[in-house]
Amino acid sequence: MLLPTMKTIRRRDWLTTVASVPWWASTPAIAAAVAPPLLLAQNASATTDPARYLVSEKLDGVRAYWDGQRMFTRHGQPIAAPAWFAAHLPVQALDGELWMARGRFEATSAAVRRQQPQDAEWQSLHYMVFELPGADGTFDQRAAVLRTLAAQAAWDGLQAVPQTRVANAAALKARLAEVVRGGGEGLMLHEAAALYQSGRQASLLKLKPQDDDEAVVLAHVAGAGRLQGLLGALRVRNGAGQEFSVGSGFTDAQRRAPPAVGSTVTYRYRGLTNSGLPRFATFLRVQDV
Repeated sequence: MLLPTMKTIRRRDWLTTVASVPWWASTPAIAAAVAPPLLLAQNASATTDPARYLVSEKLDGVRAYWDGQRMFTRHGQPIAAPAWFAAHLPVQALDGELWMARGRFEATSAAVRRQQPQDAEWQSLHYMVFELPGADGTFDQRAAVLRTLAAQAAWDGLQAVPQTRVANAAALKARLAEVVRGGGEGLMLHEAAALYQSGRQASLLKLKPQDDDEAVVLAHVAGAGRLQGLLGALRVRNGAGQEFSVGSGFTDAQRRAPPAVGSTVTYRYRGLTNSGLPRFATFLRVQDV
């Protein structure tokens, strides 16, 4: 089996752009960071026919891009992986999740955000890889290469996310229910015959009990009554340009110290209103930059 050829022009252009960003600066670097060309998912439904897809669990971790030498978040910020962790990774671009276990997102996020990594935390992290960014071949072929790379590493910290076939929509629904009962987030469906594309594509779908999306915080809306002096809601704008408020899902600590204006948050919702806005939008988490 041959490794797919990396599209070096696209990767080189991205690395040249990233190299020009002053990572040691604070807020300006966050604004200037260039996101790597990764594949992003659209939403699926419980009636989606899974026949064309390979299905995997949607892991509750931190998305991480490895360029063969360094690790970045999906927004282009560097991740300070310990040297011993990076030494186990191949000289090959990878896309995956830094993940501890189901229900351990907060601990994972805290570990990944540290500028001075703590070995004890990183020893609990696994790099669960699910893509070869920019590589040739179908996803089925790329998934096979990922399994080979993980086997060659012979290290528990690097694992290829298991990809399986699901017979029909009923079996997909049952698989989703099983994962959620076990504390998982949901499922990912990747079209087996798809060539690699970056950006949000229909070749990659996410299936969860509730839909979710991301939005940029525009303003803080003051609370009233019990919430006097605290955050009442976030005014946000999603990728479709829609502006609306997210007022539920926050802990008291988050209401005292709300996500900063300009930050990106993930929210859950239950379908759309007649005007096309997310229905019952609920705060889930702040996205790692």
